[in-house]
Amino acid sequence: MTVLCLVELDGAAPADASLRAVTLARSLGGDVGAVLFAEADAVPGAALAEYGVTDAYVVEPAGVDGYAPQAWARALAGLADERGATAVLAAGTDRGNEVLAHLGAITGLPMAANCTLVTPDGGRTHRLVRHRWAGLLLEEAVLEAPVALFTVATDSVAPVPAQAPAPARVHVYKPELAEGDLRVRAAESPAGAGGVSLATARVVVGGGRGVGGPDGFAPLEELAELLGGVVGVSRVVTSEGWRPHRQQVGQTGTKITPELYLACGISGAIQHIAGCAGARHMIAINTDPGAPILAHADYAVIGDLHQVVPALVEALRAR
Repeated sequence: MTVLCLVELDGAAPADASLRAVTLARSLGGDVGAVLFAEADAVPGAALAEYGVTDAYVVEPAGVDGYAPQAWARALAGLADERGATAVLAAGTDRGNEVLAHLGAITGLPMAANCTLVTPDGGRTHRLVRHRWAGLLLEEAVLEAPVALFTVATDSVAPVPAQAPAPARVHVYKPELAEGDLRVRAAESPAGAGGVSLATARVVVGGGRGVGGPDGFAPLEELAELLGGVVGVSRVVTSEGWRPHRQQVGQTGTKITPELYLACGISGAIQHIAGCAGARHMIAINTDPGAPILAHADYAVIGDLHQVVPALVEALRAR
């Protein structure tokens, strides 16, 4: 019995969200196979084996150039059929949800998104719990299909290494693709490649309307650099055109699970909270003692971020 898991890479290592998905995959029983779209010699076999992956199936760029969601799904469909997989899953990231949705359309199978718990119930049935309404509601459901397709909510499962990992076997897989499968492709620009991503960062410094404008983010960038993190923003910031959408935290942006989220000048609309609720620790800096975000913060600084953030930067540099 084989469970396949789409693994995304963050630089040279498996993305944290993918390791969480692999951890859930182990609970389904059987061998866990990781599917990666990368160069064969760049597969992080040791890191995958640590989390219980027995086989890594790699589709090299020569076969699929760039991010092509339908081609990725086509490759997963062929591999699942070849290996007799009982389930195919991915992290509930933008790519994971998109590729699994394509896979459901190709195979005609139902797909459940943003699951927090999946339990095999014998034969073709899986019982699952999943996020609905941006995580405000947990739904219990039954997925009945010969192959279960689902994504794992990025903040719901802790990445836990396997107790007795064995070396992962690496296989190069060459999918049979149609011309239409490669019609939509996306290439990552050099400016966006490498470094820590918003979805996997351990520290995120968030900025909202209170930052005041594009120039007000310079101190936040400096603070994030000192803390080894990245900058995230609220929806209003992207709507005003101050920062790009890829930095947005929230229901319509990126869901984050950092060790620390430092929210500066962010009121805390429910859509934003849906994106940062997975943070282990949250600190809010706001002039409004009644701002909704303070109800979710572990600590709050009631003050002007334009005074507080430079003071933090100065203190960190002094240390």
